[in-house]
Amino acid sequence: MVDITHKIITLRTATAQATVIVSKQETIDAVVNNLVPKGNVLEMAKTAGLFAVKNTHLSIPDCHPIPIEFTSVAYEINELSIDIIFNVKTVYKTGVEVEAMHGASIVALTMYDMLKPIDKNIEISTIKLINKEGGKSSFKNRFPFTITAAVFVCSDSIFAGDKQDRSGKIIVEKLEISGVETTHYEIIPDEMDVIQERTKAFAKENQLIIFTGGTGLSPRDVTPQALEPLLETRIPGIEEAIRNYGQQRMPYSMLSRTVAGTLGNSLVLALPGSTNGAKESMDAIFPHVLHVFHILKGNNHDTK
Repeated sequence: MVDITHKIITLRTATAQATVIVSKQETIDAVVNNLVPKGNVLEMAKTAGLFAVKNTHLSIPDCHPIPIEFTSVAYEINELSIDIIFNVKTVYKTGVEVEAMHGASIVALTMYDMLKPIDKNIEISTIKLINKEGGKSSFKNRFPFTITAAVFVCSDSIFAGDKQDRSGKIIVEKLEISGVETTHYEIIPDEMDVIQERTKAFAKENQLIIFTGGTGLSPRDVTPQALEPLLETRIPGIEEAIRNYGQQRMPYSMLSRTVAGTLGNSLVLALPGSTNGAKESMDAIFPHVLHVFHILKGNNHDTK
């Protein structure tokens, strides 16, 4: 199966359709009037669909077990056709479009099985996805400008050349995937005056300023202390999202002092300096965090 451990949980919905075509009006009349010998076709087929959707992963090898939290089945009869409209909802990391199509398919097959004794010319047609929401396509941010970023690696040992940077490069890669252009990348010592000087200087030119490192509990880790006095508005939701995402994967994430806030039209982030910490922090909030620039633009029309 595809690895979805890096994804965040969102509300996911999908609607699928399948069509059963019978060969005579008498079959439709039997369905509507509940005269089919095998029983109530619409209710039995609906029940089969409800069972099927919850067990899609047992039939389709690459489907993940998903907590199905809502399912509905509706029917639309048009002459000799019965359209099956199947809705599915979940709050999870991956979508439910296959589940919806699987449910609609089983409803159609159940109807076929129940109706074949009275109609030998039934067809199942047009199993398709009508709509899905909740994935990346539902949360795309479109900007009339290119978002630029400055990335700073705060580490005395890397600055001295004793170690190689990995976290900063991961951040730059993730920004590129999210459509953000990194215009400045620099390794700096974990010193308060340097961090503050870089923040104030680059906030004038960049929408994003990201620091990685210096968020631990050591007295030498001063990134949060350096940034907090400069921020005009703290955004605790971003900080909580990063820590919660990390905590689900690493129990020590609760000790990180992640910082997020605005300075002018810029979003300033202080992320952990470990490779996994930086990667997971970026996975937790990107690209969705870029929506902040729509909000900032609404508050200040000078946003680039």
